[in-house]
Order: sequence, then structure tokens, then C-alpha cells
Amino acid sequence: KSVENSGNNTEGDDFSISTLLEKANANLGKNLDEPLVIFGDIAVPTGLQNADSCTARGCLWPKNNGRVVVPYRISDQYSRRERNVIEQGLRSFEAATCVSFRPQSRERDFLDIQSRDGCYSFVGRRGGGQIVSLSRQGCVFHQIVQHEVLHALGFDHEQTRSDRDQHVRILLENVIPGMEHNFRKINTRNLDTPYDYNSVMHYGRFAFSRDREPTIVPIPDENVAIGRATEMSANDILRVNRLYTCKMDLHTCFTSLGDNFVGDEMPGC
Repeated sequence: KSVENSGNNTEGDDFSISTLLEKANANLGKNLDEPLVIFGDIAVPTGLQNADSCTARGCLWPKNNGRVVVPYRISDQYSRRERNVIEQGLRSFEAATCVSFRPQSRERDFLDIQSRDGCYSFVGRRGGGQIVSLSRQGCVFHQIVQHEVLHALGFDHEQTRSDRDQHVRILLENVIPGMEHNFRKINTRNLDTPYDYNSVMHYGRFAFSRDREPTIVPIPDENVAIGRATEMSANDILRVNRLYTCKMDLHTCFTSLGDNFVGDEMPGC
């Protein structure tokens, strides 16, 4: 589960989202067959140097009869265990949102899940078979599957939110030279949801750090843990439901959110 308060230290950060992505993506950019990847794991179309934030309805997956069905294809590169991890990550959306995933048949637009160089995804629906890379070397984890699929559904990183400066300080002096662009704010659609340190889309305290100095510090309480989610938070689920205007049954929401339910209101319904 997400860790809420575990201090300002490096313990546990070896399995943060950003650490897993950095390790898996260490060789990205050396293969000309791979797309340009920015912000750590966001693929951008050829010719674009900036993230094209998913702020238009056209980048969303279509909805019919109250459900959003996203076709997908999983490469036969994966072992049975790896395929199960990926499919479990896809199924995790179905219980708490109106988004579901079905094997691609004749659909033109689908997620083409492959083991390429690293972990990355485009943001939102791009048309055709769009690559979601989940390398067998370091990407086949439940939280990474959810993270990359959330990109494909239209979501950016939490720490790039337009209101992030009210919640975190970015210490560019501690960032690996040449990696500063990964901390640029973008115009995000926040869907009237709070900034969430426990989001599966939040990078860790030492993302792109040189000399293991912090690069992202929560404010006002710098000891709040960030980037250590092992699954989607209640706010991640809420945002999917708001972005795709899902109408969820209360019992379904209570059951599916489980330990992710916090506060006085039922998120995501």
C-alpha cells in the first residue's frame, strides 16, 4: 500500500516509481527505433520536443453505453508470470472505474504492449497501435503497469501539475545536469482533485538526483513520503472517473477501493 509518513531518508526509495523507471530507462535514447522520451517515461510523437498534455477530449478513449473499452495487445515476448502481472494491472481499473481493457481484434486504435528498451507510454489516445513499453528488464511491476496505463488514459506526472509549487519544492541544483527538463511544470487538467503525494503518478524524493541529494521536497512538511505507491491511490481512481465521467455504483466503489478509502467522502463515485 501507499506509505504516508516515513521520514526524509533514502530507505524504501529504491522501489519508488521514479527509481524503478530510471533504472529500467538507463539506456533509452540509444536506439533510434525508440520514440523520444521526456519526463522520464513519456513518449512524444516524432517532431515534438514537448509533452503534448492531454487536455482535449480528442485524446480520450471513446465511451459507449457508459463504459470505456480500451483494446490491447500483449506481445508474446513475455513469460506467463509477466503476462499475468500485466493483465492484473489492466484488470485493476475495471472494478473501480468505467474503464476496461479487452484483447484487440479488429479495432484500429489499441495499446500495443511490448518489451522494448525501458518503460514508457504516450499520453492519451494517439491513434493506431500505440506502444506501451514494459521491458522485461525492470518494468513488469504492478505499480509500473498502472503508471504507464494511466499515461495512456491521458494522465501526466503528479509533480508536473500546474499547482505543484504549493505542495513541493523542486531543487534543481541537485538534479543531474541535463535532466532539469524532467521537472518542468505543464498545463494539467487537475479535475478538482487535491495534490496527492501518494499517487502512483508521483516521482520519488531523489528522482534524477546527483549524489543522492533530494530533488523533490514536500512542503510544508518535508518528512512526508512521496513516490512510494505500490498501487493507484483513491485520488488516481477519482481522476479516472472524473476524466471519463464514470457513474459508479457505491457498493462497487467501497469494495474496490478497500484500504485506499480515506476521508469522509467516497472518492471515485
